[in-house]
Amino acid sequence: MKQFLSFVRKEFYHIFRDVRTMMILLVMPVILIILFGFAITTEVTSVPFTVFDQSRDDVTEKITEQLNASEYFDLYDTAGSYEEIRLLFRKEKIKIAIIYPPQFASAYEPVIQILVDATDPNQATSLTQYATTIISSSPAIRVEATSLSRNPVLLPVTYLLYNPLMKGAYNFVPGVMGLILMLICALMTSVGIVREKETGTMEVLLVSPLKPIYIILAKGAPYLLLSMVNIASILLLSYYVLDVPIEGSVTLLFMLSIIYSIVSLSLGLLISTVADSQQSAMLISGMALMLPVMLLSDMLFPMESMPYILQLLSNIIPAKWYIMAVKDVMIKGLGTVAIMKELIILTVMAIVLIAISLKRFKIRLE
Repeated sequence: MKQFLSFVRKEFYHIFRDVRTMMILLVMPVILIILFGFAITTEVTSVPFTVFDQSRDDVTEKITEQLNASEYFDLYDTAGSYEEIRLLFRKEKIKIAIIYPPQFASAYEPVIQILVDATDPNQATSLTQYATTIISSSPAIRVEATSLSRNPVLLPVTYLLYNPLMKGAYNFVPGVMGLILMLICALMTSVGIVREKETGTMEVLLVSPLKPIYIILAKGAPYLLLSMVNIASILLLSYYVLDVPIEGSVTLLFMLSIIYSIVSLSLGLLISTVADSQQSAMLISGMALMLPVMLLSDMLFPMESMPYILQLLSNIIPAKWYIMAVKDVMIKGLGTVAIMKELIILTVMAIVLIAISLKRFKIRLE
């Protein structure tokens, strides 16, 4: 028994001396429960909306106030025209727009238009239901209808933008593109470089006439080319099998994917400088990259419903900016100017990560 306890104590010493193992055992469960507890929710709250009020009477003002007072909507700004509403949708400033016709209060059969961004069908369904319920049950509607002896129930007319058939593929195809590129580039690059270290072939490569920077580029080039092949196959399957339109430029999609792939490759290189085995490289890639891509990139769950701290944290997730840009180009048909912000952010991320990775990369192996 004493010998058994000695072995147990020895194993504890091994665990306590390995900081990464301690992080996985004690810190990772805390991070996972926080992420899953706050990120995985189908509820939609604090969604930005705009109002185009052509009537400007007490009834429309009270309905707008009631929408803004609910936990589901936050008034972003008022619009002065349909063109302004279109620009707000294109710039991702709003998810829903409420349009009141002229002389709304005095009209015998007033009609309220609701425009909803339907690129995410589940979110669009929830937003439509919330807005319709709030408007139809508004006390202002009931008082005005009673005074004019008409039906006190008003059902708004809803228009679904970009995805009128409410197909789920419109939302998950861009997300799958971001996930696959991260999986191929980051995971495979980190595992490939660590494998070279474990087998000792990295030492042979480093003493070759090639500079270390070219060796690293040579390791990442095949994964970059394979990623473009995967993007091409995904786009073909999406268009011909899933009936997902490609409204924007295919060339722009590939350029965007190349920049994102470079970001993913640099992340894989950075992980290879930290991991000392293939298993640890796979574990770090899975936990540090795959989960954030799925939970904090607006791929599966709406960012508006998450706590503010998680919304801020999502800004450092490259997949968030890539998926947003792909939706704008692929589904909405926007051009380079509309996604310039995402392109700049991804480019800066690529430059910073490459610089950090090259600085940490050891030219001489111990």
